[in-house]
Amino acid sequence: MITIFTPSFADDANTNAQNLTVKEIVARLPSEQFRVIMIRDGIPDPRIAARQNTELLRWRRHGNTVHLLARCLAMAPQVYFFPREGPLDSWFMTLRRKLRLRTALVTYVVSTVDQGAPSAVARSIVEADVVFGNSKYVAQTVTQRFGMQAGTIHSGINRLVFFPRGGNSQARLDSQLVVLYAGSFQARKRVHLVIREAARWPKVQFRLVGRGELEQSCRSLASELGCQNVTFVGHVSPSQLAEEMRRADVFLFPSVIEGHPQVLGQAAACGLPCVATNVYHPDYVVNGKTGFLVESDAELTQKLDLLLRDSTLRQAMSAAAVLHAREFDWDRVTEQWQQVFQTVTEERQRR
Repeated sequence: MITIFTPSFADDANTNAQNLTVKEIVARLPSEQFRVIMIRDGIPDPRIAARQNTELLRWRRHGNTVHLLARCLAMAPQVYFFPREGPLDSWFMTLRRKLRLRTALVTYVVSTVDQGAPSAVARSIVEADVVFGNSKYVAQTVTQRFGMQAGTIHSGINRLVFFPRGGNSQARLDSQLVVLYAGSFQARKRVHLVIREAARWPKVQFRLVGRGELEQSCRSLASELGCQNVTFVGHVSPSQLAEEMRRADVFLFPSVIEGHPQVLGQAAACGLPCVATNVYHPDYVVNGKTGFLVESDAELTQKLDLLLRDSTLRQAMSAAAVLHAREFDWDRVTEQWQQVFQTVTEERQRR
């Protein structure tokens, strides 16, 4: 039995991308092989609540660092998985070194690492037993900055939720086209570009899923441009997002600052050709086959136009996207993590 501690929340309502990732992994780890300790602040994910050999530590109003650190040290876990930027992680790494604990530190990097990265992130990379990025490009940035070999394990896709639409595809082709955006309304996401594209295509429906600080300015822009074809959907659950994706024809994602956004993989699993930027080199999109990775705003417009005008191309890319998404199934991803946990535990114990 391998004991894993992770400073991640098991709450069902917690939609933070990092917590979602850990919940999907833990829910699939064999309970007869892995004991897992997580944190809870509310009602836990039912899969994790029902999982045997799982302990959920209560989040308190005060004193969480001391409380959680004491429990973690008392448990003597074999693996500390997915450190973050908080004081709990910093104190654990300090005591791990001073007390020469046998706990293996497994670091997962989910955004590109540049010179402005928080010191806690840099420390978790340098002191880790193993480091993995959630895309090939993220792993490459780790190696370039720190000179450490980083592997790649992608964030997975729940294909029980995100799957392509069935029924008569020709009937769908004859209906009004739909372009979908899903993500937060932040400057780096550049949602205003989606609205400007909507102004160019008044007969195409543009649906924007998400919330954020720039939502009101985006609404104002849509009104200013007279975009009656733009719908602000708001925040939705994963199952509702999947439904939105199955009703759409193209996924438009002009963001320029990302790690490896899962929404691109989810869109692919639903059979959506994606138009995204190539700045962060997402592995979820195969350029020219499952969608397009563009180098400029002008090319973004060009590729969107091409997909909206060519139904045969949309169909071909949709089918290719569904096949490509199978590589990122959560069951396959969890098997990779299972092997990592077993290997680092064995190596740590031999030291």
